[in-house]
Amino acid sequence: MCNTRGPAMAEVKVLSRNPDDYVRETKLDIQRVPRNYDPTLHPFEVSREYTRALNATKLERLFAKPFVTSLDGHRDGVNCMAKHTKTLSTLLSGSCDGEVKVWNLTKRECVRTLQAHEGFVRGMVVRFCGSSFFTVGDDKTIKQWKMEAPGYGEEEEPLNTILGKSVFTGLDHHQKDAVFATCGQQVDIWDEQRTSPIRSFTWGVDSFSAVRFNPVETELLASCASDRSVVLYDMRESTPLKKVIMTMRSNTLCWNPMEAYYFTCCNEDYNLYTYDMRFLDKPITVHMDHVSAALDVDYSPTGKEFVSASFDKTIRIFAKDGGHSREVYHTKRMQHVICIKWSLDNKYILSGSDEMNIRLWKANAAEKLGVMSPREREAANYNQTLKEKFQHHPQVRRVARHRHLPKSLYHQTKELRVMKEARRRKEMNVRKHSKPESVPLLTEKEKHVVTVVK
Repeated sequence: MCNTRGPAMAEVKVLSRNPDDYVRETKLDIQRVPRNYDPTLHPFEVSREYTRALNATKLERLFAKPFVTSLDGHRDGVNCMAKHTKTLSTLLSGSCDGEVKVWNLTKRECVRTLQAHEGFVRGMVVRFCGSSFFTVGDDKTIKQWKMEAPGYGEEEEPLNTILGKSVFTGLDHHQKDAVFATCGQQVDIWDEQRTSPIRSFTWGVDSFSAVRFNPVETELLASCASDRSVVLYDMRESTPLKKVIMTMRSNTLCWNPMEAYYFTCCNEDYNLYTYDMRFLDKPITVHMDHVSAALDVDYSPTGKEFVSASFDKTIRIFAKDGGHSREVYHTKRMQHVICIKWSLDNKYILSGSDEMNIRLWKANAAEKLGVMSPREREAANYNQTLKEKFQHHPQVRRVARHRHLPKSLYHQTKELRVMKEARRRKEMNVRKHSKPESVPLLTEKEKHVVTVVK
């Protein structure tokens, strides 16, 4: 019987490739390498990534050069600074001889100088629209100035001058309305059109050192008082809301720009405290690392970090919920840092210090400035991801955390650590030799709050 069907067709497997996947467009392009991401084919991938993470961390510390430039021109210590609300490149600074300077940060030069007050310039703030700015000084006056420099032949004169009854020590402007607040012997709320305050707050306190409006809940404000208290106010009320009294005096405070309830105050006991205004009985976080009084604090525009200035001649950057600083900046020439600002593009930090200089720092010490090519950006992102993945490995953590400190600062830190340990040991011994529960066990957060008054 004959087979009428033809011969069986053999199956042929053919490799099918699209040239677009591996052919270079030009000779200058890098070769495309096909990769199979199956983990069984790459048994040493984790160890390779660990080595890369360690190298990336070492290179980050190697390239960490945070100092950008110094703006000199003041003839006395820089006492206060203000950021322009609309322009990134404009900075205002006031010094202890009553002089105010306007700086162009792009050109790194002073574009305008005016003699604003007799004695110290105690505070300055730019109006929310950016058209003018206010200053207060030791001569008991509040002055409003035009942001634009006067034309040729015109004299430098303030738009408005208000003479107060006492010296003003702080100043801040409302985020939306033509209203500003000052502090001195009391906290005053002013309307820009009037020469007397529309509301005054007192709570049995000699004087106030700082006042700040809440950037989110714009009717709320807070102040630091000389009786070691931080007082909260609502402009719609006739009396203060409540205050928290601490063991030592707070110098200034700053509200978190993203979370309406939180503010951070810098204290004379070398620490900074972040509070939730709803629960003032203890701070959310105690930020420790300074070895002298913390003098100023400012939040980054993202609200995730803040920077503090201290009498110990250093600047420290903290995470909002971090107990210790992630970065410390210092130079041989920089003396006591009086004021600090974080730029509105989240890239730079500005510090004003005793020795008449304003310094510009990078917020991320190892960040490359200028334009990056796509390959550079990809490599930087890859390295950053690797560092985050292996951040808790001992070797990586050791390299990432290490900071070189000046000798005096290092020894002061060591001494404070010994003192703290001695206090803890003494407290344990007292508790051991006392009646049970007669010596209460206080956490670090509870130690620094005396009471809350409503």
